[in-house]
Amino acid sequence: QVELVESGGESVQAGGSLRLSCVANLLEYGTYCMFWFRQFPNMGREGVASIDTDGSTTYADSVKARFTVSRDNAKNTLYLQMTSLNPGDTATYFCAAHMARSCTDSFRPGNPIQYLYRGEGTQVNVSS
Repeated sequence: QVELVESGGESVQAGGSLRLSCVANLLEYGTYCMFWFRQFPNMGREGVASIDTDGSTTYADSVKARFTVSRDNAKNTLYLQMTSLNPGDTATYFCAAHMARSCTDSFRPGNPIQYLYRGEGTQVNVSS
């Protein structure tokens, strides 16, 4: 059974930083595009950052220059370094796996979040 487990979410003040991690027990982890999406308190979802099999990255406009996505294929782990956090970043953060070159589908306006597998999420709360 595929399992993705996120960690690192917590409550921080505006301006703070957090690093999220996601460990996946995926066979051939390196062949999957990996990404983070978030679900806001109003239940809306947004693709946050993705990293494909070739290392190429995509970011939502709302997090560019503040968040950095990375992966360690030897550890089957996905990371999200978040800086300059603001209350608008308050959400449940999920990591997800998709076929190579398919992660960015979730970043196109109007498209739903699409994935093959996802974790159960980690909560990030940012107070002003």
